[in-house]
Formats: sequence, C-alpha cells, structure tokens
Amino acid sequence: MWVVKRSGQREPFDRAKLIAGVRAACKNRPVSSEVLQQLASQVEEALRAASLEPTTQEVGVAVLERLQVLDDVAYLRFASVYKGFEDVGDFEREVGLLIKMTEPKQRI
Repeated sequence: MWVVKRSGQREPFDRAKLIAGVRAACKNRPVSSEVLQQLASQVEEALRAASLEPTTQEVGVAVLERLQVLDDVAYLRFASVYKGFEDVGDFEREVGLLIKMTEPKQRI
C-alpha cells in the first residue's frame, strides 16, 4: 500500500511511523502498547479496504476517528499536530466539537 502525501509524492505505508505518531499523542496516558497495536491494525485495515493509495489526509482522519473513542487527550494532541493548531482558539474549537460528539453522561 502506498500513501499519497500532500505534495503528491507517494511513499510506502509505514505502520511503525503511524504507531510512533499515535504513541507520541498517547504519552503519559493510560493507553497500552497492545491498544496502540490494535489501533494501527484497525487503521491499516480500514485504509486497505478503501484504497491501495490513501492520502495522508485519509490516514489522519482514520487515526483521529479511533483516538476520539480511545482517549480525548490523545485525540486533541494528535489533532493539534495533524490540523496544525496555531493558538488556544484552535484547541477551544476542537474541544467544543469533541463535546458535541460525545454522548451525554447518564444520570442515576
């Protein structure tokens, strides 16, 4: 599988690179290495099912979708790099979107 970069250049899919990026986002979070491996497998499977030449944008979105379910802080960290956050307003906007997508807590 090849990944098409924003420049149009193609490079082989590198699972280790994907895991390194997600590991950085999950630093000091309660996410095990096994869970990171599972996430990488899920992303790779989804990408292969969709295309043999996914774009870096498709890779990023696939990772974000899974991180959102896994850990909100890791999601925001990854999103800040992937989406190129420049100021606190970018974080505020993303947190607002994250809150809207999260199911409300049930009251007992």
